[in-house]
Amino acid sequence: MHSDWRCDNCGEVPPFHVAEHIGAEILESVLRRTAPPAERVPLWCPWPLAAGWMVTGVGWAGDDRSGVRATALACSGPDPLGGGPAELVLIAEQPGVGLGTRFAGIPGIDPGHLISEALADSGPQGPHAKVKAGGHPTPLWCVKSPEDRSAYVSEAKGMWLYAVAWPASAGYFLAEHVVLHDLSDGVPPELVYGAPSPYLHGKA
Repeated sequence: MHSDWRCDNCGEVPPFHVAEHIGAEILESVLRRTAPPAERVPLWCPWPLAAGWMVTGVGWAGDDRSGVRATALACSGPDPLGGGPAELVLIAEQPGVGLGTRFAGIPGIDPGHLISEALADSGPQGPHAKVKAGGHPTPLWCVKSPEDRSAYVSEAKGMWLYAVAWPASAGYFLAEHVVLHDLSDGVPPELVYGAPSPYLHGKA
């Protein structure tokens, strides 16, 4: 008998919580759960949001003992290629959590080996996408994932950064000079909110 949460494949994992609704007050409540600034896990959000895009959910992994060890923020908007609905989930996590690989649909806890494979595949062409995270240019590497999505991985603020998009074509959203803002540094009052994300809630 033990109180730790366990995954059949990965062993002990921190529990994942998703806010039922989304809005400015809920975001502020989640941010108050994060650790002191020196250890804080970023809560990444594209800002400014692209036309037609809105924030559709927020979640975090951790408990009262270990604190918040990962965050997830969902956004939705028009698919940059197909024009239909698209969803993007941004995950920041400390090493050894495995939340990002869960959403990306890839095995394991940390994506280091996947980045190595992506680096080898890309050759001299360099990263598959580039964003600016926390004011710093950040390369993103596309890693192998199920066909219904595209998954990109990088590091930012000393933690893993995942960007997972549905459908797979929605990954082209990241080619549009995306700037990621850490909401821990302040929530823009102009942020637009939408209906809860089915992907973040695990219902898709």
